[in-house]
Amino acid sequence: MNIPFLGPRRGQHGDAALPADPEAIAALLSECELLRSQADRAGVRLDDTPASLEALDQLVPLWRDDPETLPWLGSDAGLYLGTVVVRTVPGAVWRIRRGGEPVLRLRSGREFEVAEPGRQWATSGLPELSQLYAEIAEP
Repeated sequence: MNIPFLGPRRGQHGDAALPADPEAIAALLSECELLRSQADRAGVRLDDTPASLEALDQLVPLWRDDPETLPWLGSDAGLYLGTVVVRTVPGAVWRIRRGGEPVLRLRSGREFEVAEPGRQWATSGLPELSQLYAEIAEP
């Protein structure tokens, strides 16, 4: 997933602008409208907790019948996983790579790309989002 408007911004004279507000980036990346809509229709409340990741893992994947929805839902799943990590793991933040790719950075400096695992989850159900969370949140 590439989010170009989150990538490096240039000032008036081509110099690097100040980085975007981390809270604003976290709020933007947490929207995940398609995933939240699908979960809501299935009666699952996405409250940005690890338990909600477990609930997502239990959903019947009706979206797999729609090839147009699948990649968007997968991206949302990765962003939602990242949202839960940022909101529950102390020191975890979003970092936007030069190309506009959002990745998680933990206090230890370890980074995790969540978009591809989110797409894999949407396509096959594996890896489970709750398992990925457990691996990322591990000290």
